[in-house]
Amino acid sequence: MKSIGKIPSHIGIIMDGNGRWATRRGLPRNFGHKEGVKAIERTILACLKYGIKYCTFFAFSTENWRRSQEEIYGIFSILRDYLSDPNNIFMRNKIKVDSIGIMDPFPEDLINSINNLKENTKDYENLTVIFALNYGGRDDIIRAVNNLLSSNKQKVTDQEFLKLLDTKEIPEPEIVIRTSGEMRISNFMLYQLAYSEMFFPKTYWPDFNEKHLLKIIKEFQKRDRRFGGVH
Repeated sequence: MKSIGKIPSHIGIIMDGNGRWATRRGLPRNFGHKEGVKAIERTILACLKYGIKYCTFFAFSTENWRRSQEEIYGIFSILRDYLSDPNNIFMRNKIKVDSIGIMDPFPEDLINSINNLKENTKDYENLTVIFALNYGGRDDIIRAVNNLLSSNKQKVTDQEFLKLLDTKEIPEPEIVIRTSGEMRISNFMLYQLAYSEMFFPKTYWPDFNEKHLLKIIKEFQKRDRRFGGVH
């Protein structure tokens, strides 16, 4: 672990620009998603290097079903191959894998691959990597509210509500990164990002690397996080 000052405990990443990265090179969009996996691995290794404890990758949103069937099944195929590899980065580096979102609509074999990996890594502590799969911030909130209504509870505190969300086991992200230069959060952890520091590098996700992450961390360290108060 390399010491570089104050390190965020949790980073959330909206991996944007895979398709455009590929299109600009005259390649199919799914080739960009394959290259995006390499960026995931670079980022995971950087998180290990600097002692970040949680990293969430927005891998498939509730809105991504609007894409072409070819692209959706291509993403599923990439996920399936990547997560079912017995020699994957998670097993080699003792990294815990978790997920948020509702995976029920996914192919059964993909669900099994994800659940098997979660089970096989559940006791690892070097880093927790969370994949947001069929996840949407609005859907997360609505499901929490419905659970609240079904319990007949009339009132709830902020901390109690947080425990009803998919992210109940992990801290709220201190940093959120969206690559490709698009400046929006696209339904990612809407409730949990109340005081997250936002970064929008213009780099497409397949080109993202440790140097980009380190630059963001150093900028994060300069920011004055007051949480609504005054120093």
